[in-house]
Amino acid sequence: MKTLIKIAWRNIWRNKLRSSVVILSIILGIWAGLFIMAMTLGLNEQRINGAIDTYLSHIQIHHPGYLDDPNIKSTLSEVDKLEQVAGSIPEIKAYEKRILATGMANSAGGAYGVQIIGINPVNERNLTSIHQQLTEGSYFQKYKKNPVIIGKKLADKLHLKVRSKLVASIQNINNDIITSSFRVEGIFQTNNSVFDESSIFVREGDLRKITGLMAGYHEVAIRCKSIDQTDAVLARLQSEITRDKVEGWKDIAPELGYAQEMMSSMIYLFMGIVLLALAFSIINTMLMAVLERKKELGMLMAIGMNKWRIFSMITLETLFIAMIATPIGMLLSWGVIAYFQRHGIDLSMVAEGLSSLGVGSKIYTFLPTKEYWIITLMTLVVAFLSSLFPARRALKLRPTEAIST
Repeated sequence: MKTLIKIAWRNIWRNKLRSSVVILSIILGIWAGLFIMAMTLGLNEQRINGAIDTYLSHIQIHHPGYLDDPNIKSTLSEVDKLEQVAGSIPEIKAYEKRILATGMANSAGGAYGVQIIGINPVNERNLTSIHQQLTEGSYFQKYKKNPVIIGKKLADKLHLKVRSKLVASIQNINNDIITSSFRVEGIFQTNNSVFDESSIFVREGDLRKITGLMAGYHEVAIRCKSIDQTDAVLARLQSEITRDKVEGWKDIAPELGYAQEMMSSMIYLFMGIVLLALAFSIINTMLMAVLERKKELGMLMAIGMNKWRIFSMITLETLFIAMIATPIGMLLSWGVIAYFQRHGIDLSMVAEGLSSLGVGSKIYTFLPTKEYWIITLMTLVVAFLSSLFPARRALKLRPTEAIST
């Protein structure tokens, strides 16, 4: 076997140019495939994390009928019990009770439908990153009466600036339309332009006075310490809270959950296509090598080398090429992905389109370590399968005919 390995290794370098081209094609194929995978996963991770950090959270709790019919009277039934349960779950990082109202934001520049979110500014800091995404103004520090934080997209549409007056038309608990004025204290900008133009933040107490809702909450948003803990915390809360509706982020935004599930399948499908293309390159090269060495293989058979050794030699040659190329391709991929994971890929030229999808102008690549091992195994398996056809072709040679060529 040792002699067979030596022969197979030397056979690779008999035609250095051809072997180098195949090795280079495998390296570039692995690099391109992994980089596209990392870019796609990074984009999806950024979209999910951005949604969770700004408006979604990991878990939300509402009145059973509130999301279908956002009536201001549809408040939560088990807030006190929820606080007790949430305090006993160590995986919960923070939670916030909110009151919600739908209305029209009006200014001299026009009118736009918005969701008005009444919050406790101190608690909200632990739950969302809105206070870190202010482009202008401050976060509920300057004005004592009716301050409002709005998105940049909405500010541009209504021609509002910091200190501008915004008039909101809101339905109160008596179903009357109440008009109240707010002062723009801050303008935020997230990666999601749809959220920026449709949501405004006010103090909980100010919104209660306007709507007349002196007690109760419409929503409790919960942030876990890790997104991986969401399912366990969700199951615990659903077993304890029975009269209100407890949903995870995948239930509230099913398009994000579906995208995450599909992405894990699609990246392997894409990498499979890349490896299939490489397989044809390997088959073509090894078949060419077999046909060029027809006479040599015939002589080896004539002097007593059995078919199993011939088969093993061709297979080893193919595997050696893959074993040289795969680590180099993996290291190159890891280096490039690590660089762009830190510095990002600047896509400012299509920033507006990306923001409508909830993604920033920079894409940060991301690829779990296990994927490198899985793709390495896939590459070696494909290389082995690619060797079967050339090896089988070599076994069909007849020694007398091969020697006479």
